[in-house]
Amino acid sequence: MIRNLNYLALATLLGTTALAATAQEAQLRLATAFPENTAWSQEIIKWSERVNAQGKGLVKINFVGGPRAVPTFEIGNAVKSGVVDIALSPGAFYTNVFPEADTLKMAQIPIAEQRKNGAVDYINKVWNEKGNMQYLARMVEGYPFHIFLTKKPEKLDFTGQKIRVSPAIRPALQALNGNPINVPPGEIYTALERNVIDGYGWSVGGVFDLNLAGMTKYRVDPGFYDADVSIVMNLDKWKSLNPQQRDFIQKMAMEVEANSGYWRKEGEDEKRKQNSSGIQSVTFSPAETSKYLDKVYEAGWTDLIKQSPVHGPKLRALLSTAK
Repeated sequence: MIRNLNYLALATLLGTTALAATAQEAQLRLATAFPENTAWSQEIIKWSERVNAQGKGLVKINFVGGPRAVPTFEIGNAVKSGVVDIALSPGAFYTNVFPEADTLKMAQIPIAEQRKNGAVDYINKVWNEKGNMQYLARMVEGYPFHIFLTKKPEKLDFTGQKIRVSPAIRPALQALNGNPINVPPGEIYTALERNVIDGYGWSVGGVFDLNLAGMTKYRVDPGFYDADVSIVMNLDKWKSLNPQQRDFIQKMAMEVEANSGYWRKEGEDEKRKQNSSGIQSVTFSPAETSKYLDKVYEAGWTDLIKQSPVHGPKLRALLSTAK
């Protein structure tokens, strides 16, 4: 209840920030969809500090918080409506604004290539028109999702198992016959503790950030999809900036994107840390693994194209590896 009141009051409580701005300095409100102690949130906070240090007199970012300020699954509406100006979030957390937001997780080509082949331009066309958002940059790349479990799976079929998922991997889990359960990130531990769920889907990182290692016994390898944690901005606010301010914000966002590959190494380090903590890797035969990966990607695209028959096929063509 308090969380919802915080969100509903956010525009009022923080709206006065702009009044304190000078005529030249743009005041921008930033929120993250993740708990503030997670690595991604910590990175975006550091980014905002760099923006403020280098953009003094030009732009100033005011960090308003994580899910305690804006609930995870309200982050998209907060950006669309201008309650916050900038957000760090994967698209899966704002599919309630437009279904195409869930596309980026399935990209099989690097973000640098997406900028060259027109994918990012098309993404911004959709994000502008349907979400009132400007897609600035991708912060995380090469950071797959995994299924983490309390009991060892004997096959890549999760019939009868209740597994926490975000909208990002719901179709994938359904294709693997699991029972998807929607639980906010900060409540996964409690759900495991109370046996509400048998496991959870999450990107390779975050197990320790969310204090889940002690409740987790197994990790299914390899992972699938890619955590598309990205920076988006309210389109009206973006347009209200002068060219110098827009160029500066985009330049700073691109510095984050240039380092997106860091998370690939971080993911490998995270798996080693998980293994050392007692979380066991579970693998299957090459044939079973290939079938499983084909199944989860096809499920994701089929679901997206069903919801977006106009944009879905175009996005698939731009983001998929050529067959």
